[in-house]
Amino acid sequence: MVRGTAVRWPAAKLRDGALVLGVSSFLVGWSGLAWAAPPAGVVEGIAKDSLARALSGAQLRLETPDGQVLGRTAADAQGHFSFSGIAPGTYAVVAENQGFDPATAIVTVGASEGASAELTLPARAALDLNVVAQRLEEARIAIQPRIGASTYSITDAAIQNQPGGENAPLNQVILRAPGVSQDSAASGEFHVRNEHANVQYRINGIILPEGLSSFGQTLSPRFASSVDLITGALPAQYGLRTSGIIDVQTKSGAFEPGGSISVYGGSYGRLQEGAEYGGSYGRLNYFVSGDYLQSGLGLEAPTGSYNALHDDTQQGHGFAYLDYVIDATSKVSAILGTYRGTFQIPNIPGQTPTNTVNGSAAFDSAALNQNQRESSTYGVLSYLKSGTNYDVQVSGFSRYSSLTYHPDPALGDLAFNGISQDAYRRSIATGIQTDSSFKITPTHTLRTGFTVTGERTIARTNSLVEAAGGPDTPFLLSDSTGKTGWTYGLYLQDEWHATSWLTINYGGRFDVVDAYTHENQISPRINAVIQATKTTTLHAGYARYFTPPPFELASNTNVAQFVGTTGEPPGVANGNSTVKAERADYFDVGVSQLIIPGLKAGLDAYYKHSHNLIDEGQFGAPIILTAFNYRTARNIGIELTTTYDVKNFSFYGNLAIAQQKAKDIVSGQFNFDPGDLAFIATNAIHTDHDQLMTASAGASYFLHDTRFSVDVLAGSGLRAGGSTPNGHALPSYEQVNFGVGQKLDLPRAGKIELRLDLVNVLDEVYVIRNGTGVGVGAPQFGPRRSVYAGMKKEF
Repeated sequence: MVRGTAVRWPAAKLRDGALVLGVSSFLVGWSGLAWAAPPAGVVEGIAKDSLARALSGAQLRLETPDGQVLGRTAADAQGHFSFSGIAPGTYAVVAENQGFDPATAIVTVGASEGASAELTLPARAALDLNVVAQRLEEARIAIQPRIGASTYSITDAAIQNQPGGENAPLNQVILRAPGVSQDSAASGEFHVRNEHANVQYRINGIILPEGLSSFGQTLSPRFASSVDLITGALPAQYGLRTSGIIDVQTKSGAFEPGGSISVYGGSYGRLQEGAEYGGSYGRLNYFVSGDYLQSGLGLEAPTGSYNALHDDTQQGHGFAYLDYVIDATSKVSAILGTYRGTFQIPNIPGQTPTNTVNGSAAFDSAALNQNQRESSTYGVLSYLKSGTNYDVQVSGFSRYSSLTYHPDPALGDLAFNGISQDAYRRSIATGIQTDSSFKITPTHTLRTGFTVTGERTIARTNSLVEAAGGPDTPFLLSDSTGKTGWTYGLYLQDEWHATSWLTINYGGRFDVVDAYTHENQISPRINAVIQATKTTTLHAGYARYFTPPPFELASNTNVAQFVGTTGEPPGVANGNSTVKAERADYFDVGVSQLIIPGLKAGLDAYYKHSHNLIDEGQFGAPIILTAFNYRTARNIGIELTTTYDVKNFSFYGNLAIAQQKAKDIVSGQFNFDPGDLAFIATNAIHTDHDQLMTASAGASYFLHDTRFSVDVLAGSGLRAGGSTPNGHALPSYEQVNFGVGQKLDLPRAGKIELRLDLVNVLDEVYVIRNGTGVGVGAPQFGPRRSVYAGMKKEF
């Protein structure tokens, strides 16, 4: 095991170093082609068509410069051919096949090594571009294997079976994966294996930079052909954010032409319109989608009542995916997306003001008017080249996001919280990602790549406070910060098929963060997959992780200016150390068993030991999370998964038992009560997102053109305050949902799909958060019984 030592390098040298590392990794990969050079006296190669398909039986001949034929042969089933006993010199390899134009390659045989040739024979008849698109898509996916990782895929069909289908937010889709527990929108939405955040989102394998979002879901299931959760001991291509990789594979007009328009709504005044369309035009494949939502239930209700006060939301998504097939071995693709959401912050009636403002305490907590606005725009441009023994993809990406919180204009925030803070944050992140795969020998595949990301953040706050000892006249404190940060990552790994039943993937990463903290680490990775029998697969892995703090949530807030005011943090005397990068050792073992055709079960166990565990909490009135570190932490758990698919019936069931405990808060100390901070310094506590038991299950059945579905979400409850910090577990909960869908093919209207969904059928009133615990700002309850209906017209 190798542990990195922090070295502070100038930013310019880091950027130059990242460029050198990236170029080096590319050259290392290309050198793999030379390593496979044939021995002296041998000319070998492959014959293929313009779709890179092997031409079995193609006729080949080897000629001298004067046209003398030295040998003839035929390509085998994989298109390979070989000539032996060839003297040093220059020769022509000519390939011919019925229905194709001939192809010629010039090769030189040396005294110490042979020569290789790759011949592409153009077809006399047009070839299917969809076949090209499919082959290139398979090559793209193969660049980033998931050997040894725990991967759970939710298909588009499975999404449609869930309540709301494609109209549901993405986090509700992911809750159906094993080891994923739900949380409130103000506390991180969901947790993978009891971790807070630390999730990396990708679209078609390309990293989507982190952005500023507390409540909204930037990505929509509407454009997903599948959503994959990848976790455990990850291969070396996955770095920085590692508790879970959410990889959304987009729909494509090449494979799913046509479109639809839909409307969906019901309880809480919800109304959501959506549309999507995909198709092809020549070599161009495209898919576009969009939706707009308005609802009276934007955030979870802070009380158990059915209707929350002041909880309206408007949200919209737009998305486009384009890919252009240049030739049989390459394509360029583009991804464009946007999101915008506005949220009212729901009110809790009956609260008592803690402060008077200008001599008045006549403030009604039910009448507060707090609002938050979020927006995000992102774009990706990629180039893919796929050869016989190699695949390379280069991508550039960028994301702009902003978050604005407006307090109650009547100074209600000041009366109830001691501070009325108008807050604005903005982030612009841009970078490049390369991934490449080279088949060095039949048993070894080398993969390498690098990422470089630069991010500029701006934070501005205008805070109204009062003097702690009076008078109660508000005065303004302003703070504005801005900073540019960089992250760099380089990986190299080898997929080794040691035997027919054993595959080992080993390698490592080198990551650097140059932002509020300046750190780096070398991280070894190794995974083994054993095909014990035709129906039994075992895996085991180790990964060293390096996780920089979320740059967009950090700032150089001037805490000192709030001393002696009603906005003074509870632990200002504790200090404010910089948030550091988390370093962790992760072990994962598991087994997957095909019990009978269609029925598969899996068991997975993991252990993680962290130094400087990164957590986030809500401190103060603005609903913006702030990062901090625990000095040490451990996370241990076990997961059981089952799936059953046969004819018209499908079922899934997941159960996770886990625990995460941490000790000693070593950054952002000013946010914490001194008594809590002192206790945590010497006692390991449950993290606020620790949940002992998490479960999900669902089933669907198709009867002719009618789909019936049911699913259940359950948990033992997150942590809350008690006699010790996070010393109490909230009550357990079970949320049962039903759905039914009907497909119709009407004479004039064409294809129409109707759906009816019931959420929380038993109307169980359960609390997600009760407003207590480390970094927890307010209570939130799960949804009450809700009824939704929708109609989708396909064309």
